[in-house]
Order: sequence, then structure tokens, then C-alpha cells
Amino acid sequence: MKKLILSLLSICLFLFPTTSLADTAVGDVMITLGNDLTEQQKHDLLKEMNAPEKAQIVTVTNEEEHQYLGKYISKAQIGTRAISSSKITIEEKGSGLEVKTNHINWVTDEMYLNALMTAGVKDASIYVTAPFDVSGTAALTGLMKAYEISTDETIPEEVKQMANKELVETAKLGDKIGPENASALMAKVKEQIAENGFPQNDQELKEMIQQAAKDLNITLSDDDINNLIVLFNDLMDLNIDWNQVGDQLSKAKDKISKFLQSEEGQNFLQQLQDFFKSLWEAIVSIFQK
Repeated sequence: MKKLILSLLSICLFLFPTTSLADTAVGDVMITLGNDLTEQQKHDLLKEMNAPEKAQIVTVTNEEEHQYLGKYISKAQIGTRAISSSKITIEEKGSGLEVKTNHINWVTDEMYLNALMTAGVKDASIYVTAPFDVSGTAALTGLMKAYEISTDETIPEEVKQMANKELVETAKLGDKIGPENASALMAKVKEQIAENGFPQNDQELKEMIQQAAKDLNITLSDDDINNLIVLFNDLMDLNIDWNQVGDQLSKAKDKISKFLQSEEGQNFLQQLQDFFKSLWEAIVSIFQK
């Protein structure tokens, strides 16, 4: 939950309208494991995820990872082994989606959220992990595969491709302007689309992106802007209900507001304040010596 709060403070939580997990029950758990994990690594990850005995386990291969990521990142970055694993717990309808990660060093929680919403996943708690640090790009393949199996619903191929493209493009932009800024910018543009409708042409979309960047004090290159125009046009082709985007954003903000007002949330904010106070005092003491 603490990680979720930090995500909101950087305006990184953004949601898409999705198909509900109607064929699953609240509390159901699905596990995805990379096919190239050793037996000991599998055992350790299952223990880390507190996987119940009856949890459904889905295996993801490196070939599947290349199938969905090969168009967007190099073969070297994808690698030759399927390692990333995850746990998906179905939550109450309307509760929203939450992601936490461990040993994931390139893809942020918010980037997973966005891509999963694009793919049609909601109302679930998701934990992505690996036995050592990995980029995390391949985990999305397993998450979508598990969703299809558990719900007996097929995610259209173009949606899978788009979700992976969005994940990678946002991460690449994060390399230039910072992952928090990249996620915040994506959220800002989507919020504007939800409120005002999708721009009528590329020029209007460009102006919307530029205004969002200005509001967030972010500097974008011409290439960055052009890449975002292509990305959002691709999203438009998926026939997303942008009115629902606004509803999901409101739910996410309400969820965080309630936590901040709770005793747990207040304690967390106090701890954060105490940390920065101690840090400042330490810096001052150095210059006073």
C-alpha cells in the first residue's frame, strides 16, 4: 500500500475500462512462472508469493515473450530465458487494480497497471517478481496468458500487441525523462481525453500532449512527441470507452484518499516526514563541522 501511495503522489496511477473477471471468484489466485526457472527458484518464488496449494499455475516460455515483445525491444533485451513470475488475486468488483513488484528494475508498477488495463484486466491484486533483478518486460505476457485461461476469454491479438507496445514505449520514455514523469504524462493525457474526448487530428493531439508536458514541467523532444502521437492513435484504434477511463481515474483517486485519511496512511506520512527531517539534519551537520 505504501508503494501505491507514492505512485499517486507522482500521479502515476491510470486506468482503462475493461472486461470484468466474471468467471472467477473473489480470492481466486493464479500464478505465472517462467519456464526457465530452476526447481529451487520455482519453490522459492511460490513461497515468496504465499501461493495457496490450489492456485492455478501457468507457465510462460521465452518463445511467447519474443512473440509479444519482439517488435518493440531487441532480442538481447528480451533474453533467452523466461524468468519473470507473478501472482494474481481476484478482488471485489469495482475495487480496482493494484500492482506491486520485486526485483523488477525497468518497468514500474504504474506501467504494468496501464498495460494491464489496456489488455482488459481489472479488480485484482498483482505481484510481479523474479529470483534476481530483471527488466520486467516479459511479465506482461504471463499475466495476459493467465487472465485468458482463468476467465476463458480470449484477448484479441491486436490488444496484446498494443499492451506490450505501450509498456515498452512508456519505459523507453522513462529512460529519457524519468519513469515517474513518463507515467505522470501518460496519465495526464488520458485524463484529458476522458474529460474532453479524443482529439480530432494529430495537431490537436500534439497540442494536448504539449500542454500536459507543460503542466507537469516536463521537456519533450520532437521525437518523443511524435512517438506519443503514434501510441495514442493506436490506443484510439482499440475503441476504448474514454468515459470509463475518467470513472476509473476517480475510483483510483478515491481509494488513495481514503488510505491517506486512515490511521495507517497518517502513520506512513509521518514516517516519510521524519525521514526527510533526519536526512536534512544529517546534511546540515556535515557543513557545520
